[in-house]
Amino acid sequence: MSHHSYRFSYGPWNIHTGADPFGPPVRREVPYAKKLKLVKELGYHAIQFHDDDVVPWGADAAQTKRRAAQVKKMCSDLGIAIEFIAPRLWEHPKGIDGGITANDPKIRKWALARSKWAVDIAEHLGTRNIVLWPAREGTYVREAKDPMASMGYTLQYLNALLEYHPKIRILGEMKPNEPMDIAYYPTSGHFLAMAYRTCDPDRVGILIESAHAILAGLEPSDEMGFALWHGKLWGVHLNDQNGLKFDQDKAFGTANLRRAFAQVDVLERGGYGTRGEYVGFDVKVMRTQRDDLALQHLKNSREIFLRLVQLSRSINRKTWQAYVDARDYEGLDLFLTKSLMGLGK
Repeated sequence: MSHHSYRFSYGPWNIHTGADPFGPPVRREVPYAKKLKLVKELGYHAIQFHDDDVVPWGADAAQTKRRAAQVKKMCSDLGIAIEFIAPRLWEHPKGIDGGITANDPKIRKWALARSKWAVDIAEHLGTRNIVLWPAREGTYVREAKDPMASMGYTLQYLNALLEYHPKIRILGEMKPNEPMDIAYYPTSGHFLAMAYRTCDPDRVGILIESAHAILAGLEPSDEMGFALWHGKLWGVHLNDQNGLKFDQDKAFGTANLRRAFAQVDVLERGGYGTRGEYVGFDVKVMRTQRDDLALQHLKNSREIFLRLVQLSRSINRKTWQAYVDARDYEGLDLFLTKSLMGLGK
């Protein structure tokens, strides 16, 4: 096991004003330039972007190139990298019925055009990673769409993007519900099955978010292990989740420390980060947090991750294996729990 250093990233949406579906903002908006400057100040290395975090939607080719160059220079001057671009199909009114799987062919054409625009932005910024969160690709009324047709539309979309640019990689970030009632391709396995049907499977992989796996009733570390085995875990969004509720985006390790350790341990053992991958956090500050303490969630997530890395590297693997060999799983349970409590030997 290589004891490499990890590189961390977050998106500008992780620093926000606390507005939610039930109430208005409760904190001051942090200026865009300040959000970029905070990356290094918080001990991170890279920024994650949606397409319109960089360029306003509707910009023509020249405007897109000019604005992307400005943002690239801002990041370069600050010494931060750009991890990925994600086409934000779900917030535009045209994407209300899901852009990729919409029944209307004109909307599907729009979704592909916007995604190609996101690829252009990625090209200007110097990243090859395109993250696809198919947020509204599903239904509230199951009979409103044909699931078989929707799978075909999805494959056409993926192939069109792969053919549009020979170097991009598509990272699917899967989620079983919210904002849709029930989503298409709700898990990593669903999307990987689709990946292997594309025209270039080597350029289609996975970004796993802890909370999304938990909302599907799955163990995130096992999902990560599954993707690592396939050589397809190209990104993570680490966070935490208290039960099967809305997507909470809690600071990593704060709801279930044992589950967080399992994720860190499988990333360690799988060599994650040794091929240029970032440890991304998708964590939202609680609405109840004071304005002057509204960055603690990013600091805390990174600190908890690094402390769990230390534990993974120092834990007595011989003792661990001895419990496994003896089929003493209660003993293993206590050993791991005491290790997390700082009482392990």
